[in-house]
Amino acid sequence: MFQGETAITVDDKGRLAIPTAYRELVARECQLRLVSTYNPFEPGCLWLFPPSEWERVRDAVNALPSVKAVHRALQMKLVGAAATLELDAAARILLPASQRAAAGIEKRAVLLGMGNKFEVWGEQAHFAKIRQSIGEGDISAEMSALRL
Repeated sequence: MFQGETAITVDDKGRLAIPTAYRELVARECQLRLVSTYNPFEPGCLWLFPPSEWERVRDAVNALPSVKAVHRALQMKLVGAAATLELDAAARILLPASQRAAAGIEKRAVLLGMGNKFEVWGEQAHFAKIRQSIGEGDISAEMSALRL
């Protein structure tokens, strides 16, 4: 559904414009709404889900037994922090201030289309992540099977 990398600006109020290439898709498939939450695996990044995809993720995460601390942490970071965002007339969304602060997202950011969701990275966190190479020791069996 979503793919590609776009440098974006976050205004002083915390709004970012959805890139033109995605606006029609977000309007049609997402009814002008996205759900934002933390990326629980990588600092400096927020996730933006279409509502239908978010419901699938939310239900799967909430189905985990909450007797395990790691499950509760995942539920807190994903479900507890989730916010429904509506595009305004200028195709902007307002990222919650608490999410922006926790992820370190300021004026300059990067929007990545990751198939079923967007990732919003603070510019410096994105640069640092992109500069990390994948070493031979990091390659999983599933990655070895890829024909790139």
